[in-house]
Amino acid sequence: MPQPSRPAKRTSLNIRIRPEERGLIDRAARARGQNRTDFILDAARRAAEDALLDRTLLAVDAKAYGDFLKRLDARPRPNARLKRTMRAPAPWERR
Repeated sequence: MPQPSRPAKRTSLNIRIRPEERGLIDRAARARGQNRTDFILDAARRAAEDALLDRTLLAVDAKAYGDFLKRLDARPRPNARLKRTMRAPAPWERR
């Protein structure tokens, strides 16, 4: 019979924080129905994932990279969807 899985052991992470920042975090955690630790871990995990995803590297050969640069530098070919987009007001200009 398989053993039930046990949650991974947690280790501590100590940080220095100003009282007003701690209060802000505590209020936000309560608003989300979380404790301070879970709130901070969720926020830190999202920030860490974003930081790593921003640095995603795609390795391609010289020809593929050259083709990619040509497409970036090329003028867009007009089509109905592009024309509609260019005529539409910017989101911050809409009422």
